[in-house]
Amino acid sequence: MIKIKNFINGKIVSPISGNYFENSSPVTGHNYSKVPDSDKSDVEYAVSSAKKAFLLWSKLSKKERYNYLMRLADEIENHSKELIEAESKDNGKPEWLAKSVDIPRSSENFRFFATASLHFSSEIHEMDGQAINYTLRQPIGVVGCISPWNLPLYLLTWKIAPALAAGNTVIAKPSEITPMTAFLLSKICKKARLPKGVLNIVHGYGHKVGEIISYHQDIPVISFTGGTSTGSKIASIASPMFKKLSLELGGKNPNIIFEDADFKSAVNMSIKAAFSNQGQICLCGSRLFVQDSIYNKFKESFVKKTKLLKVGDPKKKVDLGAIVSKEHMEKILNYIQLAKSEGGKIICGGKRIILNGKLKSGYYLEPTIIEGLNYNCKTNQEEIFGPVVSIMSFSSESEVINMANSTDYGLSTSIFTQNVSRAHRVSAGIESGIVWVNTWMLRDLRIPFGGMKNSGIGREGGFNSLQFFTEPKNVCIKI
Repeated sequence: MIKIKNFINGKIVSPISGNYFENSSPVTGHNYSKVPDSDKSDVEYAVSSAKKAFLLWSKLSKKERYNYLMRLADEIENHSKELIEAESKDNGKPEWLAKSVDIPRSSENFRFFATASLHFSSEIHEMDGQAINYTLRQPIGVVGCISPWNLPLYLLTWKIAPALAAGNTVIAKPSEITPMTAFLLSKICKKARLPKGVLNIVHGYGHKVGEIISYHQDIPVISFTGGTSTGSKIASIASPMFKKLSLELGGKNPNIIFEDADFKSAVNMSIKAAFSNQGQICLCGSRLFVQDSIYNKFKESFVKKTKLLKVGDPKKKVDLGAIVSKEHMEKILNYIQLAKSEGGKIICGGKRIILNGKLKSGYYLEPTIIEGLNYNCKTNQEEIFGPVVSIMSFSSESEVINMANSTDYGLSTSIFTQNVSRAHRVSAGIESGIVWVNTWMLRDLRIPFGGMKNSGIGREGGFNSLQFFTEPKNVCIKI
C-alpha cells in the first residue's frame, strides 16, 4: 500500500487526524493506495501557510515567479516516466495517452502561463488632456483550486499555473479518486525549490475538504472543474460570500455531420471525439447527428471502425483502458439500460469486458453506440461521461441546431462541412462556448475556454485566466 500524504508549507505531511481511506486502481480493481482523509484542521494549516507565503510570493517580480514555474515545468519533464505510469494506474487511461497528452500538457501549462504573465499588459485610457487612467492587475490572495479525476494532473496544473503566475498562493484539492500524480507533484515542488506555502495540496473527500475550501473566508477565489451538481453546490456556498468563481462543468456535446463533409475525416474524428479517454472528457462528442442523405453510410462505417477499437491493459497499445472506478462503470451501465428502456437499440458494444489474469477485476467497458433514441429523451439530455454515443439523423440546418441546443449544457460542438457559409451560420446558432469546424479537441491555450448554460460560469485560458486570478484596480491621475 502506497501512503499518500498532503503537501503543506513546503512539507509532505500526514493528515492531522491520522485518518486514511483506501483507493483502488481501475486497471486491476484492487486497492493499492491510502489517501489522507483530511478535514478542517488540515485546510486551516494550509490556509495559514498560504497566507504567509502570499506576502512574499505576491511581491516577487514577474520574472522571479517565471523562473520558479519554469523550473517546476522542467522537473515535471524530468519525472515524466514516473508520472505517466502513475496516471495510467490511478485513472485507467492508456499509458500512451498519458505520455502524449496528460503529462506533456501538465508541464506546458506552467510554461505557457509563466510566459503569458510576462506579457500581461495594463490598460490605459487618456481623458483628452484632463487625466490618465491606468488599470493595475494585482494578485488576490489564497486561491482554491478543485480539480477532477478524468485528466488529473493536466487539469490540476491548468488551474495552479495561472494562479501562481499571477502572484497568488494556492490550496489545491485533487480528486480523491485519482490522487497519485498530485502527490508526486508535491515531491516535484520540493525538487524545484518552490517557496514553502506557495502551493499546498490537501487530499480528501469533496464533501469535506472541497466544502471547507468553498466556505473558508480566507479563500476569496474558487476555480472548480467537475460535475454540474457539485458546481451548483459550490456556487450556492461561494456566491453569497461574494467569492470570485470559475466553474467548468459538464457537457452533452453534439457532433454534427453534414452531407458535404469530408467523409473519412468526419468518421475518424467522431470516433476520437466519442471514445477518447474512455469517453471521460467533458468535451467528448456524445451525441452524433448525421444528415439523413448519408446516415446509413456513415453509421455503417462508424460502427465498423468502432468495433476495431481495442480495450485492454493500459500498458499495451490499446485504444481504451479502464473506466475510472467501479461506481462510475456501474453508472454508465445503468445509462445503457435506460437507453434500452427508452427505445434505443445497442448497435455496438454495451457490455462490461472481463479481462484475464491480474486484470480480471478491472473496470473495462465496450465502446457503445446507441441508435433509435429521440433527441430529447433522458439518455440524450444527461451527461453519461463514458464510452457511449447516440447516433441520430437530421434533414436541415434549422432542425439540427434545435436538436443540438435542446440540452441544458453548452460546452462544445463539432461541425463537419465543406460549406464555409454553412459552417459560419451553424456556429453562430449553436449554444456552446467552443465550436470546432472539421475537427475536435484542437486546443489553443490562448483562447477563452468555458461553457454556456449548465456547462459553467466564466472563461479561462490565455489572458482570461490571468484576468480571473487578479483584481483590476483603476488609477486615475489628474493632469
